[in-house]
Amino acid sequence: MYPPPPEPSHRSGLLTALVSGAVIALVAANIYLYVQIDHVRGDIAKMREDMMNQVSNLRDASSVTSASHKARLETMKQELEAAQRKLASDQRTMSSQAKAEAVAHADQLARQLQEEEAKAQQRVSTEISEVKSTAAAANTKIADVSTDVTNVKSKVAQTDADLQKTIADLKSARGDLGVQSGLIATNAQQLDALKRLGERNYFDFKLGKTKDRQRVGDVMLKLTKADPKKNKYTVEVMADDKLTEKKDKNINEPVQFFTAKSSRQPYELVVNSVGKDQIAGYLATPKEQAAR
Repeated sequence: MYPPPPEPSHRSGLLTALVSGAVIALVAANIYLYVQIDHVRGDIAKMREDMMNQVSNLRDASSVTSASHKARLETMKQELEAAQRKLASDQRTMSSQAKAEAVAHADQLARQLQEEEAKAQQRVSTEISEVKSTAAAANTKIADVSTDVTNVKSKVAQTDADLQKTIADLKSARGDLGVQSGLIATNAQQLDALKRLGERNYFDFKLGKTKDRQRVGDVMLKLTKADPKKNKYTVEVMADDKLTEKKDKNINEPVQFFTAKSSRQPYELVVNSVGKDQIAGYLATPKEQAAR
């Protein structure tokens, strides 16, 4: 013999425990999402530090390159000035060919000096463009991450609102054994909310009218009758090697039965839809069950 159903005084306690579990699950979800936001903020800080390091490295490299080019240009200017002074002092004694060679050498130095100055300006412009490009790319990444943070915050708020609304829509009902049930889900969204609460084990099922029984959780079910017009059904339940017929049950009605492992809380079978030779719903079983 299975123990009798619990007294009504335990029913309000069960409902209170379920609601408390909902609040705990909501707080846990919020903590998880806010931790994710902290991680994203850390990524932003790291990206900003990397960007500053890259800009600093480019500036250092630019400074070294500029100093090197400046020294080379200064040397070339000194060589040009020395050649021009030598040309001026030697013009009286030099032959025409020597003068021409000296002028050509001075002109060559002048051209080289101009070319080096042009190259130096080009390098500086290129390095400035690279710094600007790096900064722009980093700013774009930071903007993207900031957008992700905003989206996460929006999802947190939306998740909180959806969960609160779903929990508010859940109802408790008296089962066919006269035991006040836990919260009952009437659709997939509400069932998902119950699963997130984690107060019971939930097993979805679609049961067709077949010869063989179908395993759902740790019990066996067999659909023997389905009446879509009246939203009623009849099902056989095999638990602990004992067969029980649940006849002419309504949709969203908690169909209850006890097993050797659930002496205080009943198993609850809830059918959310009745079709032609088919029913769909879920089985809710207690989280903590006694050992056999």
